[in-house]
Amino acid sequence: MTWIFSVLGAALVAVALRDIYATLWHPHGLGTLSRGVFRGIWWVAGRIRRHGRALGSAGPLGMIAAVLLWAALIVTGWALIYLPHMPGGFSFASALQPQSSSDAVASLYLSLVTVATLGYGDITPVYPVLRLLLPVQALIGFVLFTAAISWILQIYPALIRRRAAARTVHLLISTDSTEVARRGEASIACALLDGLTEALTTVEFDLRQYGETYFFRDANSDRSLAAMLGHAPSLVRAGEASTAMEVRRAAVRLEQQLGSLTSYLDSRYLHTGGSIEQICAAYAADHRHRTTPR
Repeated sequence: MTWIFSVLGAALVAVALRDIYATLWHPHGLGTLSRGVFRGIWWVAGRIRRHGRALGSAGPLGMIAAVLLWAALIVTGWALIYLPHMPGGFSFASALQPQSSSDAVASLYLSLVTVATLGYGDITPVYPVLRLLLPVQALIGFVLFTAAISWILQIYPALIRRRAAARTVHLLISTDSTEVARRGEASIACALLDGLTEALTTVEFDLRQYGETYFFRDANSDRSLAAMLGHAPSLVRAGEASTAMEVRRAAVRLEQQLGSLTSYLDSRYLHTGGSIEQICAAYAADHRHRTTPR
């Protein structure tokens, strides 16, 4: 029956590696476990303080919790693999007394120091297969460490691009650019609408690749896409009211991109089944922002 421990341990390691791959490198964003971690923290934070201050920490806490979960699965999985072979399959340093501690504790200790690539050498494998497994676990530990670092390097540029898009919408609305789109020179109006379309396209692709960015709340409304996105339809309507055909076409492009972005937000996070305006309102409410689209 000892093989059950090894199979269960291998399954835990496989689940952790699959979730790391899905979260960091798969083109469709979060893995199942990390998505559950972020959703759980977001739900709890949203109920601690209604005005959203706690939500500001949900994203970073979600990343920490996800990495700790991956580490716990990997450490526990390898400990289960080692457990059936304790203590006979390993050689203990003279200072250690394996008979005075449980096999489970020794397995967990060996797994921890191996995944952390510390390699104290006080417990060494005797069987050839185990001698191969320990370096494999050390490599996985290195993958976990580099994954955590690369995750941070990946998502913060995406967050900056999202904030830049929100700021763009804020500047357009605050300078009454709807009138430019409605009655201004065609080339300027087209550039205005197409620039926003490009920004929102980038935001959508970032969100699809880095789904965890949804759970990062920006407190300042002028830098929060959740607060600003509801203003974008007014620019669409202004462009559609223009007498210039090219401006109307630019407004249609913006509307299509806005529809694509809000559709993805709704299908993945909000689940309202509503119109663009309703999805934008739900997005703002989920991030604890109040917005009155113009």
